[in-house]
Amino acid sequence: MSMMGQQLSFDFRNPAPAAPSREQAHEDGRRARVERGALGHRAGLSAEARVAQDYERRGYRVARRRWRGRCGEIDLILHDGAGLIFVEVKKSRSFDRALQRLSSRQIARLLRAGEEFAGTQPLGSLTEMRFDVALMNEQGMIRVMENALGP
Repeated sequence: MSMMGQQLSFDFRNPAPAAPSREQAHEDGRRARVERGALGHRAGLSAEARVAQDYERRGYRVARRRWRGRCGEIDLILHDGAGLIFVEVKKSRSFDRALQRLSSRQIARLLRAGEEFAGTQPLGSLTEMRFDVALMNEQGMIRVMENALGP
């Protein structure tokens, strides 16, 4: 194919864009982090909904989703007869990676938040309760560790 008869042109008024400034690069990085955070938030909500469905399928009744007290947030609170099940949901590529995301500080906060919620119940801290950890891998499989945070 011949280039004869074709004209090549270049618009000198609109040169190629310059490399982004340091401030622009920083802003672009911040925007990407915000987008990843929003994506992670939606993935977490989806994982919590799937875990709630799994518990409901097994006969438990959801009392609260994302309950927030002074001591912290609990992803799911379920009724088990007169007792309560507090569930922390973790999602990652694998079950092991999801479990690694649960820190000792977070566990302590969950236990305090559970006690705080139990205080709103008729039996208060005498309410039977357990703390489960529900893990979800990237294939959407769920593994529930019952009484994972209890004595």
